[in-house]
Amino acid sequence: MQFHKQLQKLSQKDLLMSIPAIAAGFVAVLVSYSGPLAIFFQAAQSAEISNAMMTSWVWAISIGAAVSGILLSLWLKVPVVTAWSAPGTALLVTLFPGLSLNEAVGAYLTAAVIIFVIGVTGSFDRIIQMIPPGIASAMMAGILFQFGVGVFVSLESVPALAIGMIIAYLVFKRLTPRYSLVLLLVVGVMLAVFLEGASLEGVSVQLAEPQFIRPEWTWNATLSLAIPLVLVSLTGQFLPGMAIMRSSGYHTAAKPIVTVASLTSFFTAFFGGITTVIAAITAAICTSKEAHEDPGKRYVAGVANGAFYLIGGIFAGTIVSLFTSLPGEFVAVLAGLALIGAISSNISAFAAEKNHLEASVITFIATASGISFLGLGSAFWGVIVGALAYNLLHRRFRSLDQKTQKQQ
Repeated sequence: MQFHKQLQKLSQKDLLMSIPAIAAGFVAVLVSYSGPLAIFFQAAQSAEISNAMMTSWVWAISIGAAVSGILLSLWLKVPVVTAWSAPGTALLVTLFPGLSLNEAVGAYLTAAVIIFVIGVTGSFDRIIQMIPPGIASAMMAGILFQFGVGVFVSLESVPALAIGMIIAYLVFKRLTPRYSLVLLLVVGVMLAVFLEGASLEGVSVQLAEPQFIRPEWTWNATLSLAIPLVLVSLTGQFLPGMAIMRSSGYHTAAKPIVTVASLTSFFTAFFGGITTVIAAITAAICTSKEAHEDPGKRYVAGVANGAFYLIGGIFAGTIVSLFTSLPGEFVAVLAGLALIGAISSNISAFAAEKNHLEASVITFIATASGISFLGLGSAFWGVIVGALAYNLLHRRFRSLDQKTQKQQ
């Protein structure tokens, strides 16, 4: 009842006076569907799933972002923008088809439970402090690096499309950084149609039909997907997302946000939805001054963002029909270009941690290698080797090194 009253109050008073905030919420959704969603389609191609199952995936991640974003924004009265874990989705691409869809769902559920415990106990800040920042950033950079390489690999098969999209990305990034991904999507579709003969005749209005997926738990999926998914979600999404909110003047506790997002993740996992997290890139769109002059009214942008995700989830079949009508290389190029900013920021982040740079570089190389050893993916081995290097090179022998320096 209280939620209904808040929603009614919003529609009567704030909504009509907050057109810029609504526009900000819409742009944030467009950016997510233009860039990070392309990574999801690459994961679907790797898993070799049907369009119907892909529609269920898109429905699940959209509904997860919609429900959590609307609830948190109305409850906390701050612009909470949630989305699916883009680094986690990138991790999927490296694991499919060796990992079954049922095992992936089991790993999603495991990750959701772990993040829920972290959220409900208020342990988020303490756990983040325990993870060496350079190691976390290096693992993220290693996961995403392969997507950047994929942009230039596509030059071999679709040179005109790849070169055209690269040039378009650079021009739009210079002229209008905020809308660069949206414009890149539009130009990329046009280039795919005119240069590669892609047909959009199959694109039509299609409602989503969610499909239940029976989870399956294995140690392989837990170690290769669930644990790395928790790490990249905490360090790559929740940490920068909370930092953006706090830098915008919203000193909201992480506990309710992490808890609600993890609960949403648990229920959407059964339909193929990967972990729901606080957005990092698109959050800045809804927390900025451009969204609303009054910081106390910017939460409308978070609500609008969730509402547009809800619409996207309902018509997930239309989104899937658009992407499946385009060449696979188009998705690879779009995903790679969309992640260049994230790759750059993570490389800069681990390079800035001079006190354990070597361990971070080892983590990056191991993760970027894409190896699968003993049935476990490269992200797992990147963390293990990186943690080992960190402790051997930079922690356990520190006192011994100091004694050696004194003797010299």
